[in-house]
Amino acid sequence: MNIYLAEFIGTALMILLGNGVVANVVLKGTKGNNGGWISITTAWALAVFVGVVVAGPYSGAHLNPIVTLGLAIGKGFNWELVPFYILAQLAGAMTGSFLVWVMYKDHFDATEDPGLKAAPFATAPAIRNKASNLVSEIIGTFVLIFVIFYFTDASMGTKENTTPIGLGSLGAIPVAFLVWVIGLALGGTTGYAINPARDLGPRIIHALIPMKGKGSSDWDYAWVPIIGPIAGATLAAVVYLFMHK
Repeated sequence: MNIYLAEFIGTALMILLGNGVVANVVLKGTKGNNGGWISITTAWALAVFVGVVVAGPYSGAHLNPIVTLGLAIGKGFNWELVPFYILAQLAGAMTGSFLVWVMYKDHFDATEDPGLKAAPFATAPAIRNKASNLVSEIIGTFVLIFVIFYFTDASMGTKENTTPIGLGSLGAIPVAFLVWVIGLALGGTTGYAINPARDLGPRIIHALIPMKGKGSSDWDYAWVPIIGPIAGATLAAVVYLFMHK
């Protein structure tokens, strides 16, 4: 295991489970059909937990280009590692998404609505208004990155004398809760991409695979879940730096 392989595997697992729950909820004939938004947001939070558990000890488990970008701006993460982290995350997202298609292929084939076929791959707005959709992604991503800056290691004792508490895999819970509440509270407008790799990688897979009755990959909208998160992460990092200069 190395930092890039950790980012690849962690992101692939996160997308396999996160996009997997969308497939289970929206595709025809699945056991979880019509499971609803609570199922999707809960499983996405747990998917993040799984990815962080696996990748955390090796790479810090960014699993998201804007986490990498935000930490580079606000916390001094090594800029030389940024492009390679992002490539690993994008490759992981594509791999996880491809596996979702393999697993649910019969249900993709049985589903007639091209929009539902596309939903397990990429986000789409509930109401298409690119200006407000962009604002939604900026706000959601700002919350994600700004709160991540305030995560601290568990410890006990006085301010002068603290002892770390070894929480092991439980240390991944805070980010899972954060993604969960963002989905529940802010995800209803755009599907809360808040992660360019999570949207772009699967969208590429959707465009490439020979899916029966496949519709558009909606490239006209694809820039929103890329530019919005980048802007939100940058804004969060700048605000954090201003508050702590």
